Amino acid sequence: MSEAAVSVREYRDAITRGDRRAIARTITLLESTRPDQAELGQAILEDLVPRTGGAARVGITGPPGVGKSTFIEALGIFLLERGHRVAVLAVDPTSPVTGGSILGDKTRMARLAQEERAFIRPSPSGGSLGGVANRTREAMLVCEAAGYDIVLVETVGIGQSEVAVRAMVDFFLVLLQPGAGDDLQGIKKGAVELADALVVNKADGANLDAAERTRLDHVQALGLLRPLSPHWTPAVLVVSSLEARGIDTVWATILEHGAILEASGERASRRAAQAREWMWSLVEEGLRRRFRSEPAVAGRIDELERDVEALKTTPAAAARALLDAFKHS
Repeated sequence: MSEAAVSVREYRDAITRGDRRAIARTITLLESTRPDQAELGQAILEDLVPRTGGAARVGITGPPGVGKSTFIEALGIFLLERGHRVAVLAVDPTSPVTGGSILGDKTRMARLAQEERAFIRPSPSGGSLGGVANRTREAMLVCEAAGYDIVLVETVGIGQSEVAVRAMVDFFLVLLQPGAGDDLQGIKKGAVELADALVVNKADGANLDAAERTRLDHVQALGLLRPLSPHWTPAVLVVSSLEARGIDTVWATILEHGAILEASGERASRRAAQAREWMWSLVEEGLRRRFRSEPAVAGRIDELERDVEALKTTPAAAARALLDAFKHS
């Protein structure tokens, strides 16, 4: 047996035992830009695939300052107390200035991070579309193979992150601030349309009345939209993550949604469609990488970019030139 095969087997066995260091290391391999490390990560994942698919996948988004980390920690602790094992995949924004990532989720979820049956993985988005780490889907499968029966995916809540995360989870939850007006707090209409539940957070103290008004505003707003699923009408809930109040209702809603979609067959068809879309996104990623690394193309990229910027040629003509170079290479 080759050294690589032994390594894959050792990783697989460690992960299925729930070894958090092995889980973290495998996700790091999958995220690596080094071909040899990424290849090892994919080999490990391939060995783990038969053990995946058993977790409830929940996506959580919302505007900055809405209290996503506090909510996730409250939900995570609630689930742990009921015997679940919880993985949190929290995607940090990559700074457009430094290229660095804050990676502060373990600090922001300090209590949850200390729990033996919880796993928190902050990953830099790397500037990927929607703020979702390139390998979040793979990380989710690794966590499922390790026995985590609930996976929570937190997004940065900007741009197209809602669409990206919706394409990898069973239940999509949008957090809201109390005191929303008619503008729906700046959350894009598309995010509301994608939501399986809207949850007004920070419903405590002086915010109680504002939270209830926000809930009613969004109930009315949802009444104007066509539900994404023919079997489910999105819920609008109110919680206090700080006081852990209303968290039980959120989880009951997630369970009800799962049972309804399971009975109708929609959950299985949704996951199948997500897997198919994932495959094609990886095909496109591979083609893009191969295209840019082709010497005949790479040698012309800088020149054509300068010509486009200087208006010496059109983007369409430059694209055709690169495609022709790739075709004849």
